[in-house]
Amino acid sequence: MLDQQISTFYFFTFPVDCLRRHKIEKYNNMSAVRGEFSSRFGFIMAAAGSAVGLGNIWGFPTQTASNGGAAFLIAYLVLAFFLAYPALMAELMIGRHGQANAVSSLRKISNKPWQKHFSFAVGFGGILCAGFILSFYAIVAGWMLSATVEPITTLVGANSASAWLGEQSLSRNIIFTMIFIVLTVAIISRGVENGIEKWSKRLMPALLSILFALIIYVMTQDGAIEGLKAYLVPDFSSVFDANLLVSALGQAFFSLSLGTSVMIIYGSYISKKENLVSLGAYVTLIDVFIAFVAGLLIIPAMYVAQAQGIEIFSPTTGKLLSEDTLVFQVLPALFDGMGGMGLFVGFAFFALMSIAALTSSISMLEAPVSYTVERFAMSRLQATWVIGALITLVSITIVCNLELLFGLVITLTTKVAQPLLGLMCCIYVGWIWSRGSLLKAIQEGNPEVHNTLFWKVWPWYTKFVCPLAIGLVFLHSLLS
Repeated sequence: MLDQQISTFYFFTFPVDCLRRHKIEKYNNMSAVRGEFSSRFGFIMAAAGSAVGLGNIWGFPTQTASNGGAAFLIAYLVLAFFLAYPALMAELMIGRHGQANAVSSLRKISNKPWQKHFSFAVGFGGILCAGFILSFYAIVAGWMLSATVEPITTLVGANSASAWLGEQSLSRNIIFTMIFIVLTVAIISRGVENGIEKWSKRLMPALLSILFALIIYVMTQDGAIEGLKAYLVPDFSSVFDANLLVSALGQAFFSLSLGTSVMIIYGSYISKKENLVSLGAYVTLIDVFIAFVAGLLIIPAMYVAQAQGIEIFSPTTGKLLSEDTLVFQVLPALFDGMGGMGLFVGFAFFALMSIAALTSSISMLEAPVSYTVERFAMSRLQATWVIGALITLVSITIVCNLELLFGLVITLTTKVAQPLLGLMCCIYVGWIWSRGSLLKAIQEGNPEVHNTLFWKVWPWYTKFVCPLAIGLVFLHSLLS
């Protein structure tokens, strides 16, 4: 659908009929060269990579440790499939039907003028949300990169470099933030198949390999079995605690990158011959599986550190200490207690975290890049570097005002914008998209879907249950 947001400058500079012909030609050319995932495996790795990030590798285990251990795990697993998967399917369905950026895809399912204008707010809001998330995400990822390099400098005896890498200095934060953004830009600039898909196929297996190797090592240490019991043996009395359920609901929602236009974009790169229902299920399964496996590493590692005399839980409240910064406080101390082996384990762990960050960051950058390429007819290379430069400026601004802006940007994007935008996507699918067109979109690539439970349940489930549940997460986020 042609973009009708014509700026005043263009309106007065060119005749209207010439402008329309120019935009039609531009749109057709962009559609003709638009990228697409070359295989099911490529899409699954890319979408799972988007979902699996620092929040999944570190956020899920720490939330589990803070919210009843195995009870939280049970609630998360249930809600991931009963809320996150249907919402994920809504975004993927919008994207594949539209075969365009988030704004244009939402407009294609809009029938009335006010809906088309509102689609711009929702789609562009998701693009902005992804950009701002990447701006603070790059800072944290920069910390991970510096922590990855630190064991190497220690091993070669570069003590001054090790000290610089381990401190929270402005120069270190800016340099490693910029390095991480350049890595992300380099991947995205190569396009869908040669960039996103190619590197997701490499990074995701590497992430899993390091994750399992670390689990095997940690399980041989004193205290690991106690941590395993805390993670896997539930206290059923707390499973239905209201705060625990809402926290698990939020984690399930955020872990799949919902509400940032990312999955709409990835859905637009899926061939209409593919079975979207099964693809979405695979992505959800992989996301949940890696979160579960991350818990097998982090929670036993906490108890190993505790067995070595490092304080993990408050002696008075029993709550996890320093949840947000524990990864930079407890684990380095744990690695130091391992002697020479600790250098290698520390390197492997922070390399794992850096890979997890990169698989998510490439999807976040793709959201604004795809819109810029299609809206302004820019080359992918040019658009990627322009957007990358803008995000770098925002990141540096946050770094220079870390105490003031860092927490504020995180709160506005993850606690306010994401659930609200995700809610809007479910409303679009359930209430704005015509039912006949929606059912036809579900059947694409899977003509026998009408015989399945998904066909019978998902449309009304997305219409009523998902908005209500996501609205609950949104209200809880505002009140917490």
